[in-house]
Amino acid sequence: MPGVAAEPAGTAALPLLEPREGVPPVVADAPGLERVIAAFAAGTGPVAVDAERASGYRYGQRAYLIQLRRAGAGTALIDPIACPDLSALDAALADAEMVLHAANQDLPCLAEVGLVPRRLFDTELAGRLLGYPRVGLGSMAENVLGFVLEKGHSAADWSTRPLPDDWLRYAALDVELLVELRDALVERLTAAGKLDWALEEFAAILATPPRTPRPDPWRRTSGIHRVRNRRALAVVREVWEARDRIAQERDVSPGRVLQDAAIVELALKAPKTQAELLALPTLRNRGARRHQSAWLRAVSRARGLPDKALPEANLPGDGPPPPHRWAERDPAAARRLTAARAVVSALADEHTMPAENLVQPDYVRRLAWSPPEETTPAAVGAALRALGARAWQVNLVAKPLAKALLRLESKGEL
Repeated sequence: MPGVAAEPAGTAALPLLEPREGVPPVVADAPGLERVIAAFAAGTGPVAVDAERASGYRYGQRAYLIQLRRAGAGTALIDPIACPDLSALDAALADAEMVLHAANQDLPCLAEVGLVPRRLFDTELAGRLLGYPRVGLGSMAENVLGFVLEKGHSAADWSTRPLPDDWLRYAALDVELLVELRDALVERLTAAGKLDWALEEFAAILATPPRTPRPDPWRRTSGIHRVRNRRALAVVREVWEARDRIAQERDVSPGRVLQDAAIVELALKAPKTQAELLALPTLRNRGARRHQSAWLRAVSRARGLPDKALPEANLPGDGPPPPHRWAERDPAAARRLTAARAVVSALADEHTMPAENLVQPDYVRRLAWSPPEETTPAAVGAALRALGARAWQVNLVAKPLAKALLRLESKGEL
């Protein structure tokens, strides 16, 4: 059965310009929050939830506006800076399913203020499982419900106070249709035989512990591949850490203090004087020049480090090497990976979903690099479960993957 029911040809999507009950006032004090808690506790059904951050403007990923909607309660807009503890609201909604779009983006900042779903429905992930080619909220609302949502303020600085009226209207509309979208997707998931898969995925999201901080986060600097030696890598590290301290103190996005391109250029040129630093093209803007003494001190620190204190060129990984090196390092593993990817791709097409949602690419790589001793569906399934694959994924892919690996063995290609 097809995973997606297309909209009827010729159906024109309707622009959604105003929330049904209008734009509610922003809740920014204890009495207002108490009224919201009472209203939402008395409401019924799932609760639509969204959060607006100030990515690219502020340090970190905290929420600067939280939107909720529930039948019987209407829509609420809460200022989490003025109301930083929403644990009482969370307790009132303990039994409710929360509906989010791209939940992984918002769950961390919601947890910071005490909102932690016990049951979840992720409309973006549901769209992926159903094979929608575009799964943004606007695209899903248009393709599934026939409404066009304005998306003009998604990249705004939501730390702005007071928030402009048109931003608040946009924010309220983001939760206006979430529950209706959820209901329509449940019908389609059920018709496609995928509802249980989706519920398993949602439960897995909630069960996943918070991400641990990356070791050496400075290694994520864009363009660092151009830095070829350990001394220059030390410059990247020292400048990155100096930038991070300044950004945190000023509560601004690190990229607004100093762009990654400037960090890489400092590492490649290692200026010794203010004149040399200001001659670098990426250091000529006012923001970068403002902290020029900090950048020079960071470069100087890196230059003065003993060799034993320099960072290694590469961190040892806990998984297989990049696939482009497999043919040289382990040709048999490279053949297993090619066969496994072909199986996953064919199954994903058959079930109308992206291959990465059928089974995570990292799991496929690890299985191909270190296969179980016995090439049986049970052994392959156990290996996938140990990596974190869900039961529905194992049920779909373990047997075909085992068959593909066995074919390679029978041909003597391993």
